[in-house]
Formats: sequence, structure tokens, C-alpha cells
Amino acid sequence: MKYKILIILLVLVVSGCKNEEKNNSEIGTEHNHTQSEPKSENKKSLSPHTSAMAMIGDAHIHIDYSSPGVRDRIIFGGLLAYDQVWQAGAHMATWLETNKDLEIDGKELKAGKYGFFVIPNQKEWTVIFNRNWNQHGKDDYTEKDDVLRFKVTPKISEEIKEHLEYKVEKTTENSGTISMSWEKVTIEFP
Repeated sequence: MKYKILIILLVLVVSGCKNEEKNNSEIGTEHNHTQSEPKSENKKSLSPHTSAMAMIGDAHIHIDYSSPGVRDRIIFGGLLAYDQVWQAGAHMATWLETNKDLEIDGKELKAGKYGFFVIPNQKEWTVIFNRNWNQHGKDDYTEKDDVLRFKVTPKISEEIKEHLEYKVEKTTENSGTISMSWEKVTIEFP
């Protein structure tokens, strides 16, 4: 008799669990006690990948970069130390590609693809084009691969530019400017 009651109870428990499982699947829920992380495709990137480009004369100029946000931080002289090389973006090094030779700072930059780096300073910045364009951050940066270096004076604004932004703008038929703005700083060169 004990065994019959035990078997009946076991059958009821098992069938009850199956019914609960069936009901849960009908309403689309799962019996799960763990909290899962949101899927990565639903997360918004803190440093979205973007680009800037323009045709100047017959030269196509393309800048590819990741655009970090200020997010209530002091960037230059804080997060990014003065007088140290920075990859001028987030994650992978920023790069510039041109299909024609360009004249920048009175010097020739041959057609090709280049890593774009800067050395920020309160009074003047060093702008660098480096032949190693495909590197993570500045991990593989070496000065011996620089093909062009020059100085620019930063412009300081009272307004904050939340996300790093590059612009390539045509000023005449055959000339233009490249600018980079982030936080309260803009650098620009023809």
C-alpha cells in the first residue's frame, strides 16, 4: 500500500512539473533564476566607430576613427596626459587615407594610408602621420615610422564638444582643412 501511494505521488509531481513546463512555454517564459547580461548588440557603444571624408579637387580624403565621449571627465591634461603620444581616437589608432598626394604644412604626404597621432600640449600640439596605420591604440607606435610631423596651436572653447569629431572641409576648389574637436579643444590644419 505504501508503494502505491508513493508511486501515485511521484506521478502527480512529475505530471505537475510537465504541466508547469507546458504552461510556461505557452506564455513564452522560462523558469530561470539567473540574471543574464543584456546582449552586446543592444548596448550602445561609448566610443562609436565613425568616419569623415570629402573630395578636395580630385583627392578623396577619408579619416576613420572611434569617437569617445567626455562623460564629465577632464580630457586634456587629465585622462590624456600632456606631452604624450595619443592615437587621436579610441580603440584602434585613427587613420587617414588619400588617393592623391597632399600638401600639408608645406610638405608632401604621398597618397596612401597613415596612422594619425597627436601629442597634446597646452600651447601647441604635434600632429603626426605614421606609416603604421593598423595598430591598437598606440601600442605599436614608433617615431621612426613617422612620415610627417608638424605643430599646430589649439583653439580653446568654453563649450564642450561631447564626442570626438573630425571634419574634412573643402575651402576652395583645390584646398581644404582637416579638424579634430573634443572636449573644449579644436585643432585644424590646411
